[in-house]
Amino acid sequence: MDTKYQRASAGRILLRVRRPDTLSEMATTDLQRVHTERCATVILAKEIRKLTTCWIFALLVFAGNTFAAEPETVHFQSGDHQLNLVGYLFLPSGGGAHVAVVMLHGRAGPYSSLANGVYTAATLSKRHRAWGEFWAEHGFVALLVDSFGPRGYPSGFPKGSYEDRPSAVSEQTVRPLDAYGALRYLRGRGDIIADRIGVQGWSNGGMTVLVTMSDHAPGIDQPTPVTGFRAAIVEYPGCGMEAVKGRYLSYAPILMMIASADAEVSPKRCEEFAQRARASGSNLEAIVYAGAEHDFDDPSTGKQSNPANRRATEDAMRRAEAFFDARLRR
Repeated sequence: MDTKYQRASAGRILLRVRRPDTLSEMATTDLQRVHTERCATVILAKEIRKLTTCWIFALLVFAGNTFAAEPETVHFQSGDHQLNLVGYLFLPSGGGAHVAVVMLHGRAGPYSSLANGVYTAATLSKRHRAWGEFWAEHGFVALLVDSFGPRGYPSGFPKGSYEDRPSAVSEQTVRPLDAYGALRYLRGRGDIIADRIGVQGWSNGGMTVLVTMSDHAPGIDQPTPVTGFRAAIVEYPGCGMEAVKGRYLSYAPILMMIASADAEVSPKRCEEFAQRARASGSNLEAIVYAGAEHDFDDPSTGKQSNPANRRATEDAMRRAEAFFDARLRR
């Protein structure tokens, strides 16, 4: 097996609570109880500080992060300088300039399947909201781009519809322009470090990222990590599109996450693509998550009931934060 691949796994945290064995153990005085509770609170606080990035994300996802502020709705032009796009900006606390991440949704679009015709910051999908809040919690500005709504397809596209989708939403010729439009918008803000911006995409958005990071990407001439994106994260993309066939050279580092049990795109094809890209000189690391499915980081009960998906989500969050931290902040 290529040594660049890593079959990822993540540890588990188990909390055990012992029940009292005798009635005498239960006869604790009120003072003892108060002391015990205070000690437990101190211990718990210390342990929470030790939680890894992935567990912090899990708390955001599964608790719903009720108290998080709604992202700011912003508008900017695509790289074609014609279409006005809508985006959702997740801002960290504190002043000063920040590093940033552009987020690109998959085929289903950025909104919840329960949006019921209302497509706003309030109806973003749980996954996109959780990731945006995750980045903001870690001091990043995150901009989620809606590529489908402004083109008349706010609810996205169903599984298996790839061949029937209009060219107006092509991940090979159109959506990379949206990515570079978002990059230009962020660089025009006073709270962003202009040459410290990354890009992240899921599924069809991940395919968009692969094209966006190519040395012959549409929307930018002779890209470099200074003129373009500093680094990229790609989750469970399709790797058979024409734009990435043959020689592929990325102009900046890419972290690609592959689900071995993906029934929507071919994980084998993506492993082969990663090998070919590295052979061409790309700085690309591929992680294969054993047993994980497409959309493994979807916080729905259906996905997270699969232990492989849970482990993949936890590990992916840890790696994503470390990857962008190393390449955008240093």
